[in-house]
Amino acid sequence: MTTKVTVNPRRAIGPLGKRVYGGFVEHLGRCIYGGLYEPGSALSDERGFRTDVLDLLRDLRVPVLRWPGGNFVSNYHWADGIGPVQERPSRPELAWGGAEPNTFGTDEFIAYCRALGAEPYICLNMGTGTLEEALNWVEYCNVPGGTTWSERRREGGHPEPYGVEWWGLGNEMYGDWQTGSMSAEEYIAEATRWARALRALSPGARFVACGESGWSEWDLKVAPALASLVELYSVHIYTGSEDYWSNLLAPHMAERAIGILKGVLSQAAYAQGLSRPPRIAYDEWNVWFRTNGGGLEERYAFQDALAVGTYLNIFVRNCDWVEMANLAQMVNAIAPIVTTPTAAVRQPIYHPLLLHVQGHEGTAVDCFVDGPTVEAPEELRTRWPHRVRDLGPFGLLDCASTVSSDGSHMALTVVNRSSSQERVVLDAIGGIEGPVEVTTLTAGGRTELADVEGVVTTRSSERTVEGRLELDLPASSFSLLRAPLAG
Repeated sequence: MTTKVTVNPRRAIGPLGKRVYGGFVEHLGRCIYGGLYEPGSALSDERGFRTDVLDLLRDLRVPVLRWPGGNFVSNYHWADGIGPVQERPSRPELAWGGAEPNTFGTDEFIAYCRALGAEPYICLNMGTGTLEEALNWVEYCNVPGGTTWSERRREGGHPEPYGVEWWGLGNEMYGDWQTGSMSAEEYIAEATRWARALRALSPGARFVACGESGWSEWDLKVAPALASLVELYSVHIYTGSEDYWSNLLAPHMAERAIGILKGVLSQAAYAQGLSRPPRIAYDEWNVWFRTNGGGLEERYAFQDALAVGTYLNIFVRNCDWVEMANLAQMVNAIAPIVTTPTAAVRQPIYHPLLLHVQGHEGTAVDCFVDGPTVEAPEELRTRWPHRVRDLGPFGLLDCASTVSSDGSHMALTVVNRSSSQERVVLDAIGGIEGPVEVTTLTAGGRTELADVEGVVTTRSSERTVEGRLELDLPASSFSLLRAPLAG
């Protein structure tokens, strides 16, 4: 059967902010230590940064990096991680077990962000931390000098303020797995105090409130209560299944959460007379369900790359509301990059992210897909009965489209979830004019668990068409199409 994809370059959804391609690194497994930071390695620079990892992350053009957690942050005391490295204390780590040596702290994180070209996004400890400790951290980062903590930064060799804009008001404070978890009412009271005090110290600070699934009782209470105080409201989602269709369709739960939060935040803004409601930050998301490596070091299959491609398409389609998204994590722990003592290699989920970053233009536009569909499988409905209820049917092809600022070019990313080759007719209102570049990721029909180096192959081609493009997409594939548009 044939799927027709029609792109309307004149029907804009909104600007595609680059922060939807953000990352997240936590003191979790080998993400930091032995991942992006490994002093003494022949592959590390004088700062201890693995240069092979840094190069692969630079290729992804990571625009914003969230740190230090995650669950880790709720027992992290930032002042332990500054000053001479040999004098920093080792502390018990309550989230994941073991000890935290504190050799990678605020100064190292800021240096890493600068080496990467990413904005720093620091999550605050609202578990065992205090408002005073948070104020000190913001002072250390953002006050030019003349105060206790800003002078500590200057004495440490960093005379200029770091200018950190993004601050997370805690992590998953609703969960009993979180050190110092609280009720929604407790969190609202604490977050209100913290946001007001921190903004008084650093007026340019932008805050991210701690949300849950997007439709829980926590969200329905917290999102309206903090709407006037924060720029973003966070949602976390992890999905995954050995079942092929469950794995590929579960990301659509993110789209449901976006739809619900749009209503909740818009209503709050209207009731409170706000000029603009907070937007959404998916500041933790990924495929995560296997148990190897203690449940942390996923070895991804190509079907996981298709699920990641679907998440990214969802963020593009909803970029008028999703202002930031942070893939969790970036190295070793549930990550697109895995290190060995001698190399850094890319897992399958690295590749759709790379094509998105390299290929999409600056404005997301309407894209209508008319073709075969599939229903959610029973395994998915049984596993997440409330989240999946009434979702579907889903197209065999999942698409997202963008156009350049001058309207001269378009980009389309397509996940072909079908187990067979699919014929696609691509049309654009106004017409396609000239060569179309097509880059496709496949695993040669394989979707099973990959080895550490992955099983990704690519193909590129150019086709000259008059008005529209017809092509066959391989089974279980991810494609980027770039085309010039008729004037």
